This record gives sequence, structure tokens and C-alpha cells, in this order.
Amino acid sequence: MAESSFFTVLDKVDSTNNYAMARIDDGLAKHGMAWFAEEQTAGKGQRGKTWASEKGKNVAMSLVLSPEALKIASHFHLSAAVAVACFEFLEEYIDGETKIKWPNDLFWRDRKAGGILIENKLQGTMWKWAVVGIGINVNQTVFDRALNNAVSLKQITGRTFNPVELAKELQALLMLRLSEENGLEKILAQYNRHLYKINELVTLRKGGTRFDTVIKEVSALGKLVTVDAFERAFDFGEVDWVLP
Repeated sequence: MAESSFFTVLDKVDSTNNYAMARIDDGLAKHGMAWFAEEQTAGKGQRGKTWASEKGKNVAMSLVLSPEALKIASHFHLSAAVAVACFEFLEEYIDGETKIKWPNDLFWRDRKAGGILIENKLQGTMWKWAVVGIGINVNQTVFDRALNNAVSLKQITGRTFNPVELAKELQALLMLRLSEENGLEKILAQYNRHLYKINELVTLRKGGTRFDTVIKEVSALGKLVTVDAFERAFDFGEVDWVLP
């Protein structure tokens, strides 16, 4: 384990989010600290899914943030701000076609380049900490068949990168952007500007029913707003994407 004051490289953990949450529980976490793992044995994805990542090939990192220090009042405000910063980071290396896929994926064309998972720590009803887990596919070129839409920076650009250095850059960018006093309205406008499939016809699934609808926007409450015969707004986890 190599350490600096606010960026730690771990050789192997079950999940960087679990590790960060344990540091909070032990009273050892400070706002802005980040933990990067060369290997995760049980990486986390959204809604209980796993995040599979080849050892030493990708960014697997978790940051600990204090919502109070950031002056962010809602979970979606933080989620949107992180997504916009991650989008900006990828755009430094990818020449266009990067999008934010609601709620927290980073897509290049129709393929997943990265994902975000935010877990929160409450003290009573007070939002004390947020653990922001970020996975970016960097140098991996062969993925599990279950991840048939995954893509990496190496596949997109033809270049090989240093995942630790990328993670440090991403940490710095996130802390810079999150320290700026951008209200939800401004962040949401940026989020929607780069929203995957905005104003396009897509197929979603709710329960066992598939339906076609047009993506209109994501609302200030974090709901996906769509339009077909009428306008609807879906909460996180209420619908799934049916991808090409």
C-alpha cells in the first residue's frame, strides 16, 4: 500500500467504496481523501451489480466527500456534479461522442466507458459523508461477455495510459469542480447538455414491459423525463435501458 496524505494506492481490496466507508467508521477519513485499487475482488456497480475490472488496467477509485464542506444540499446535486466532472475528464482524452447516461454511467457512442456509484453516510437525518466510487475502463481490451457494451480509453484512442496518474488527475479535477459554487441549475444544464440520447427515441423497460419513448431531460429531482403519448418522469431504478 502506497500512501500520500490524500491519495492512497491499494494493491487489493474487495471494494474501494467499502474501504472508504470503513475509514469513515474508524474516524480516519477527511474530506477529499481518495483510495485507488489495483484490484477489486467485489467491485460495486449500481443497484447491487458488480463492477468487473482486470487487475492493474483501469481506474477504480473512491473519494470521501463532506456535503457540508461542498455546500451541496441534495444527493442528486452531488451526483450530477460528479457526473459532469467525470464527463469533462474523459473529454480531455476522447475527441467527442462522450455522454452522461442517466443516472450515473459514462458512455462513448453506445458503449460504457465508466460508471459512478455514490453511497451516503447519515448521522440521524444529517447527511455527513458521501463516498463517490468511480470506475473508468482504461487499458482493458477484453471484457466479460456479460459486459458486451464495455469500451476502454485504449480501445477508443489506441493509446496506453497510467491508471494511477489518471486517477490522480481525476481526483484533482473533481475537487476543483466540486469546490466551485455552482448551483444545481447550472450543473443540471450541463448534465442535460451532455445527456445520452437526449431528444432521441429509445427503448426502456419497466417491470416486464418494454416501451419506446423520447428522452426529454433529467429533472432537478434527478428523474428521467420522457415523452411519448404523454410526458412521464421516472425515478432511479424504476426503468432499465434496452440498449442496441
